Amino acid sequence: AIYVSATPADYELEKSGGVFVEQIIRPTGLLDPEIDVRPIKGQIDDLIGEIRKRVVEKQRVLVTTLTKKMAEDLSDYLDKLKIKVRYIHSDIDALERVEIIRDLRIGDFDVLVGVNLLREGLDLPEVSLVAIIDADKEGFLRSERSLMQTAGRTARNVNGKVIMYADKITESMRKVIEETNRRRKIQIEYNEKHGIKPETIYKSVEEILSSTSIAELRKKDYDKDDAAFTRVAEPVIKYMSNEERKELIEQMTEEMLTAAKDLEFERAAFLRDEIEKLKKMIK
Repeated sequence: AIYVSATPADYELEKSGGVFVEQIIRPTGLLDPEIDVRPIKGQIDDLIGEIRKRVVEKQRVLVTTLTKKMAEDLSDYLDKLKIKVRYIHSDIDALERVEIIRDLRIGDFDVLVGVNLLREGLDLPEVSLVAIIDADKEGFLRSERSLMQTAGRTARNVNGKVIMYADKITESMRKVIEETNRRRKIQIEYNEKHGIKPETIYKSVEEILSSTSIAELRKKDYDKDDAAFTRVAEPVIKYMSNEERKELIEQMTEEMLTAAKDLEFERAAFLRDEIEKLKKMIK
């Protein structure tokens, strides 16, 4: 059997018996993002400057904080500066999180602030900057694996960059920086050898809006009503009949199987979880 994982943990590596193959080269030629370490003092002012640069270029920014309160406070502060921002955390329902992420991609806002963004399984080519606040505060959210996954959220943009705000280089930070530099060296050499020019693969607004079954539901039911079309999906499902919910489950199950067949495992897992939630709503 062959097992595939974007982020193998100790269990997967142990089960593989030390036999594994890395996929460092991307078909798009994209490199792992550069990592820049900057001091904590003045980090918010520095971050605001970096955000404004991206906004001008119509690019998006992810900011990860250590606590929900920090995420809320930072979002409020950026909002007062007329920066279009939202924040995401565990209290927000999964369906609403999908809506928030989609709105970020289509440009309804420019900055997404969160505590544990790595768990969202985000595929965001539009994001060119990931800012990690208090990167040197060791713990689960700043472990080597977490930092690597968080940094990877900007790996799909040709201008991808990670800024770690820290006053010292922790062991986790050092390992992530060294591993990223190792990968970048291999990727750059491969691109030069084969004449590959890295490029970001953008999707149109229509493609993004149609990227999940929930979007398809909204599009089908509310295409004639622009105001209703912007509603989040959860209220729509709340007022569906059991038969309509069953029909949606069938549609989502088909999409889940297709996603798994196409090796889109994060999407397949998300659809599986949403199907289970829908089943519990059937009376």
